[in-house]
This record gives sequence, structure tokens and C-alpha cells, in this order.
Amino acid sequence: MTKQWAFHFDSSSCTGCKACQIACKDKHKLPLGVRWRRVYEVTGGDWTRQGEAWVSTVFAYNMSLACNHCERPICVEVCPAGAYQKRPDGIVILDGSKCLGCRLCVWACPYGAPQYDAEHGLTTKCSFCADCIDAGLPPSCVAACPMRALDFGDKADLEARYGDHDTVPPLPDSALTGPSLVVAPHQEAERARREEASVANWEEVGNRPDE
Repeated sequence: MTKQWAFHFDSSSCTGCKACQIACKDKHKLPLGVRWRRVYEVTGGDWTRQGEAWVSTVFAYNMSLACNHCERPICVEVCPAGAYQKRPDGIVILDGSKCLGCRLCVWACPYGAPQYDAEHGLTTKCSFCADCIDAGLPPSCVAACPMRALDFGDKADLEARYGDHDTVPPLPDSALTGPSLVVAPHQEAERARREEASVANWEEVGNRPDE
């Protein structure tokens, strides 16, 4: 059976330190505003009055997201230049030398993974640190996480070990593209599904994963 590399993210262990995000930007020398990996802060709840007291029902958790190297990558489907290719191991690679800068992939991806580099007029995205993978090393974001909230491996193995929980707010329905992402949800993720929850740091993470 062909390997499908996937990320595993344990939302309950993530402190939101953004070491993964920084390590990614450092390794790939990403310009200002381009974020291949982004840490979303999901918040909900409120303060309610009970008699003379105010009681908090506030909750919050973090989601570290990058390109999910999907089983059915929509970026590959919409690119008019054929700049995207999916490797046999599931890693979706963008060849910048073929990119037209049209941003169709940016608009089509439900996860906000392709990032437009305005300085160079090209789109870029997470490569799963394919050079590290080929050398038998972990992706830089995985290696940097101090809480070991990020991991990687074969998708089938990860699902067998952790279960299949890839649709966690603010993620869209996994049926759209079949993301290679296995999430151990935070204990408040179910509340985020039932109640009104939002991303508190859109100004930081930029484009929304549901647009």
C-alpha cells in the first residue's frame, strides 16, 4: 500500500507558542505576510449573570494548520499552469517556476494553504519539508514543537493510532478534499461545534480556511 504522509495535531497539548510557525518561516525564509503554517486561536462562550455573581463560560483552544496535502487536492485541479504535482507519497509540491501568480489556488483551497507572495508575484505553500522527509528527518514545524503537539506519519497509521478526527472547528468538512490531517481534538471542540465560536486572530493568520 502506498504511503500517504500526513500531519497529526494534538489540539489539547498546543499552548499557542507558535514555535512551529516560526520554524517554518525560518527554514523557508518566508517574507513578511506569507505564513505556510498558521496557529488559529478559537474562542467562544461568554459571561453570564447568576444572581449577584457573573459566571464565565468562556473557552479557547489552538489549531496549528498548514497545507494538508489532500487526497484530492483542489489546488492541483484548478491550476491552469500545471504548477502543482502530487508525489507518490502524497506530498503536494508547487513548482514556483511554473506559477503564473493568478491565485486561483489561493481562492479555491478551503484551508487557506497557498500563500501569495506579492513581492515576487507568485504563490507559495507548505512543501511538508520534502527535503527533510527525503533525508529521513521530520518537517521543521514538527521538530520545533516543544509540547510535541505536532507529529507526522503515514495517514493510515495515524488514524489507527489516534482515530479519525480531521474536522474540528474552524476546519471545513473533510469530505471536500480528503485532507491528510489527523487531529486529536481539544475537549472544547465539541462546544465549538454546538455553540457560536470564532477565530480570535484573523488579523494575524490572514486568509480564512473556510473562504
